[in-house]
Order: sequence, then C-alpha cells, then structure tokens
Amino acid sequence: MSLIVRRIGPACTIQDQGREGFLDQGLSRSGAADLRALHEGAALLRQKPDLAALEMAGMGGEFEVTAPLRIALTGAPMQASIDGSPVAWNASHALEKGQRLSIGAVLRGGYGYLHLGGGIASEPFLGSRSAHLAARVGRAVAVGDTLANGPDKGEAGMKIAAEDRFGGGTLRVVASFQTALFDAETLARFEATEFRRGPRANRMGMQLDSDGPGFAAKGQLNILSEVISPGDIQMTGTGNPFILLPECQTTGGYPRIATVLPCDLPRAAQTPPGGAVRFHFVPLDEAVTLHASWLKDLARLSSRVEPLVRDPHDIPDLLSYQLIGGVVSAND
Repeated sequence: MSLIVRRIGPACTIQDQGREGFLDQGLSRSGAADLRALHEGAALLRQKPDLAALEMAGMGGEFEVTAPLRIALTGAPMQASIDGSPVAWNASHALEKGQRLSIGAVLRGGYGYLHLGGGIASEPFLGSRSAHLAARVGRAVAVGDTLANGPDKGEAGMKIAAEDRFGGGTLRVVASFQTALFDAETLARFEATEFRRGPRANRMGMQLDSDGPGFAAKGQLNILSEVISPGDIQMTGTGNPFILLPECQTTGGYPRIATVLPCDLPRAAQTPPGGAVRFHFVPLDEAVTLHASWLKDLARLSSRVEPLVRDPHDIPDLLSYQLIGGVVSAND
C-alpha cells in the first residue's frame, strides 16, 4: 500500500524522532520539528510514535492512493480534502484505491504532518528515516515519488483535541553555558521583551526580532566554538536571538543566553512569521519536572482519542447510507 505524489510543496521531508548519538561526528539529530505532532498521529492510528511521517512546511501536496490506506493529519492545521470533499484535521481517515488526498496551505503555525498506517517505510540511515537536508542526508519529497507504508491494521475515523501551539506564546527556558556572561539588567530585559519571529527561519533555526537595542554578552568575541543542541538560543552579532531547531549545526561560537525546554520546542518551531514570543526562565529542577510531565502527557495521548463525527454535508453519498433501521409502528 502506498501514496503516489502528484503535487508537493518545496519543503516536504520524511521525518521521525531523529537520530541520537552522532553529535561528535558533526551530525545533529534532525527529526520532526514538532515531536508532539508525531505522537498525536501515532495515537490516532494506534501505532508507535517512532514511525516516520511526512513533514510539510507551509504547503502540502496532492497524493493518489494505490490501495486501501489509513492516514492521520496532525500539526499545524492545513486545508485538506479527499476527492474534493473537506476532511477534518487532527483526525484519521480511511482512503480507498484511486482516491486523491489534497493538502493545501497552512492555516496557522508552520509544520503539518501526514501519517500513514504502518508509517512511511523509507530506507533508514544511521537508525532513522529522517531527512537532514543541511547535512545532505536524504532529500525533499518530489513529484512522482512513492510513499510506501509498513504493515498496518486498525480503524480510522478518529479525532484528537490538539494542544494550541501554533501562534507563538511563552517559551520556558533554563540557563545555558554563557548565561552568566549577560549582566542582570540584560537578562531582565530579555525576559521582559516581546519578540517576533523574523523572516529568517528554517529547520536549522529561527531568528527573532524586537524593538529596542540588541542583546550582548561580556567578552562574547572571545567565546570558543563548542557543542550546541536544539533549543539553544544564540545571540547573533546583531544582538538578535536565534533559536536552534532540529537541523542546527553541532558547534557554534555565538553566546547562548538560554535553552528552550524540549516540551516547548514544538511551540517555538510552530510560531508563524510575525508571531509573538516571550521567554521565561525556570530553575533546573522545575525544568526536569516539566519535562517528565510532558513525557507522561505524550504517553497518555491515546486515551484522548475519540470517534470522529462526520458532518452530513461532507458525505457525498449520504443517501446511500441506511440512516434509520428497525422502524416499528407506533400502534404496535
């Protein structure tokens, strides 16, 4: 069973939870920008969250089904239809052979996800199916590609309430290696400033803009390059914060004022252009508690899945259904 790509956006890639353990070899983990979306799709399809899905940045595509297939749609809401009939986001659907799935532009946020029952069965590399375009691992999905899926069985027609993380908001952070190089006044101003996601953003990272002067650390020109990871907030030479995302480089010399908690990285990645962002420092012990709570919440997502009630206006063959059965006379 598979999908044939008939039309596709320019930045759609296959992503799973990424590959760990290769920072010392210059390869960051990559993986889905919104890990929560992977777990939501897995919950909808009753499968493991480590399976690969199609990550769609800003724009989806059109796909033709070659055999009966279950799908789920999660992440940033996008316009979606099957054979021209609109279908719900944050839900699973069943497609028959020959049907066409169309996914349009993002409505809020940045990254939408198409999950297949059984996951996308592409060739793994170093234990992951994630493309890492910055490192030239894999490539973007193109017109004519076939997205094959793994073994699958189960139901469709389910929905899940999604956490609203597609408009920016407050990102919780902990102190990083160079936080102490920023004086108390600068740190207070950083936490009090409302930033906007700027135009410079991709899977490597996103720049934030703000009104007023930039942010600088003491002796920042003398900082040596060292290991960095997704979530680190570097201060560029212009004094603008730059949040590192899954395809970030593995070393860097810009001062890091803080690090975004993993549980808030999906919100950071899904912030749309111009979206407002604030930062809030939390102690390390609180950050550990928040992370543990987030992992437990992900594990409980399957318990929040419920049947999807379809709108009769979205059922083109409504009259072919037996809507009433077992009718008896009121006089009997």
